[in-house]
Amino acid sequence: MADIVSPQKRSQMMAGIRGKDTKPELLVRRELHRRGFRFRLHRKDLPGRPDVFLAKFSAAIFINGCFWHGHDCKHFRLPKTNTQFWKDKIERNRERDLIARTRLSELGIRHATVWECALQYNQENVTSELLDRICAWLCSGSNEIELDGL
Repeated sequence: MADIVSPQKRSQMMAGIRGKDTKPELLVRRELHRRGFRFRLHRKDLPGRPDVFLAKFSAAIFINGCFWHGHDCKHFRLPKTNTQFWKDKIERNRERDLIARTRLSELGIRHATVWECALQYNQENVTSELLDRICAWLCSGSNEIELDGL
């Protein structure tokens, strides 16, 4: 099936997709800050450049888009065009994520992955519940947590 937009328009659309300061990321950061947590963003000296790093808790938080990181949920659907390219790209992203999490663990840094599907933007209670779980994880000292909307 052919793409419904021109190659130029598709290129423009893809160029507009951000790697930083996405809506899910801003939502998590805003709520963490509101609850009194202080953090650094995108630390280049840490494996995987976590979206949020809380030094006090030695904890890194990754906020992943379901499509870009190949999450098994309703938000992920492999494109029907250029399928092999997307399979390879998403698989490389998954491998890179695994390596980053492993290296963080080796450094003694705890890590959390928050999936886009866990952040249902129009439902404040869902966001509040998710942030409660993140805060509990930060204070618990457990090594790793994955939060999704499943």
